[in-house]
Amino acid sequence: MLGTGGGGTVRGPALSGAVLSPVEITSASVQLGDVIQVGGRQCRVTDLFQLPGGAKRLVFDSGELLTIHTGTRLVALRLMRMRGGDAARALTTRRHRR
Repeated sequence: MLGTGGGGTVRGPALSGAVLSPVEITSASVQLGDVIQVGGRQCRVTDLFQLPGGAKRLVFDSGELLTIHTGTRLVALRLMRMRGGDAARALTTRRHRR
């Protein structure tokens, strides 16, 4: 199960038609709800603040802060919702869908 920065698990209503997918993020593309591994712990982004020069300060559900700059590249897990609720289709490339 996916852990949070506070040592618990991510809980909430079951989302039909949604999967956690790894995505590369930058200060321009990070979103609320993204889960980033920091120091071996899974941390969920709960707030974002724009900083000068394109940097962003991320606030995690644990209350910890992380500043990322324009050159920072991280991998995060993002909840991806799919039309039709077919998780297998969400993981295939668009070119191979029918």
